[in-house]
Amino acid sequence: MGAAIMDFARQGRPTGGASLTLRNATIGYDRHPALHHLSASFPAGSMTAVVGPNGAGKSTLLKAAIGHIRPIGGEIHVSGCRRTEIAYLPQLSEIDRTFPLPVFDFVAMGLWQRRGAFGGFRRDDDEDVARALAGVGLVGFEQRPLDTLSGGQLQRVLFARLSLQDAPLILLDEPFTAVDDRTIGELMDLIDRWNAEGRTVVAVLHDLELVRRRFQRTLLIARRLIAEGATADVLTAENLAAARRHIEAWDEAAPFCEAEPAP
Repeated sequence: MGAAIMDFARQGRPTGGASLTLRNATIGYDRHPALHHLSASFPAGSMTAVVGPNGAGKSTLLKAAIGHIRPIGGEIHVSGCRRTEIAYLPQLSEIDRTFPLPVFDFVAMGLWQRRGAFGGFRRDDDEDVARALAGVGLVGFEQRPLDTLSGGQLQRVLFARLSLQDAPLILLDEPFTAVDDRTIGELMDLIDRWNAEGRTVVAVLHDLELVRRRFQRTLLIARRLIAEGATADVLTAENLAAARRHIEAWDEAAPFCEAEPAP
């Protein structure tokens, strides 16, 4: 499967990366912040892991980046592409697996940006979908209904669909849920290839050892920024302890407040 992934990745068109910037962004629901006055940047062509304790606001950050949540305050700026061109992989639990759709059709939805709602499919589109499925080791799964797949198989289907989007900015929310170690390594090789093509990758992850091995940049948050930069500098025992303390002290009922003025 690993070789297949690399072969498919070479089919992708190299593209300029897009950048994502948050400036004093407070993001939440009903004026109650899940992320508080966050300033962070994801430069074009970078590959960044977003980490933090449970409830740190990691998924909220990605949903705000694609426009599903509007910031309460501050700014979220995407340059180099439109928000509709961002490739987003949600958490596995958010996928409706009961929808009666075969794997082939689900993966083909990744071509929407290329063809539009009424563009119709061409023969080379069918070949691209087949190649995407081969690239994640799912040859023969084309007509399998989504609700018959295991968690790991569905995650690979999501990666196949993502490959077809050919996006300059890729956001991954816990992309390795229910995936075995071997497949994680193979999918990480695919992510590396996307990044080598100039695409910007942001991935929410829990496995800190994986982050240390495979990501040069890391953003550590705990409802606010704890640290950002080179992974070795961010994932220190001191920073991780500070993140845990901040989550434990967080007041869920606290209302939105304006940032304190700079001294």
